[in-house]
Amino acid sequence: MPTEPRPATADRLPLCRRLLPVVALLLLAPWAAECSWGGFTLEDFVPVLIFLGPMYGGAAILIRETARHLGAGWPAIVLLAAAFGVLQAGLVDQSLFNPGYLDDTEYADTRAAAEATLVPGLGFSVRQAFDYVGNHITLTICAPIVIVESFLGRDRRLRPWLRRPGLVVVGVIYLLGSLLIFSDSGRKGFLASPLQLTFAAAAVLALVAAALLPRWRHAHPRRARRVPGPIWVGLVVVLVHLGTDLTPGWPGMAIALALAASTGGLIAWWSSRAGWGQRHVLAAGSGSLVSAAAFAYLVPPYSPASPAAALAGDVAVTVITVVLIGGAWWRLRG
Repeated sequence: MPTEPRPATADRLPLCRRLLPVVALLLLAPWAAECSWGGFTLEDFVPVLIFLGPMYGGAAILIRETARHLGAGWPAIVLLAAAFGVLQAGLVDQSLFNPGYLDDTEYADTRAAAEATLVPGLGFSVRQAFDYVGNHITLTICAPIVIVESFLGRDRRLRPWLRRPGLVVVGVIYLLGSLLIFSDSGRKGFLASPLQLTFAAAAVLALVAAALLPRWRHAHPRRARRVPGPIWVGLVVVLVHLGTDLTPGWPGMAIALALAASTGGLIAWWSSRAGWGQRHVLAAGSGSLVSAAAFAYLVPPYSPASPAAALAGDVAVTVITVVLIGGAWWRLRG
């Protein structure tokens, strides 16, 4: 739906309050992307925010602001998040095409499983593409936006936070952060082939074009049907995350894609009902964060760490997740 006129009270807020959600999203996006599932120990949280915040956080802000300035809804945000996922994994760090990207980490043994779903000619694993792009959609972009917006009042939740100068600054921050990762250290000395780069660029452009379609800006009449409670919506998302890794190889990919598509369609159907509200949005958007926090206890961090350090990081992830989602839920209590 079209963006409503900005209320005068929003413009009268002190600068620090107007920028607070921007800073929160800038920090929450890299933490959710790399720390929330146990990828780093507690002592690495701050370096992750510093070095990956400009890229991950900058992308989350730009995607959110683009959608809100256009008056578009969550379909546009999800499509732009998918475009970012392909851009990040295919063009920036090129992990999608680099078979040895994880060889120097604790996940080197996942290479064989990834090669079981290799696409001939393009040299990328469908399993890894699903994981990389899917995690960027749910963890890097959607979950942080949902949580930060849920902390805001109704008059600011769906409105833009930045004007053109602010967007330019964030764009420069994102570009510099991406260039840092694109360096040889970020790509680990690997460079994708022209065919691979062309394929990734075409996919990014197609997703962006789909996200900018005018149809996402039109308000649709709500159906007067009963909508499940927010807890049930979140439970469905968590269960789907648990089911996407049940079976390896192409059969597992078929199951994962079917689960993701059916869940997306189900949430879209529920969201068209009159009873759908921000608590439902919070439950659907943060379900991936809950799943990631639960899985953190089962997976090692990228670099070798002592059991005590790994456990401390996992406990910290649980505490932060509970505080974030619990605090957002409390803010929406009225």
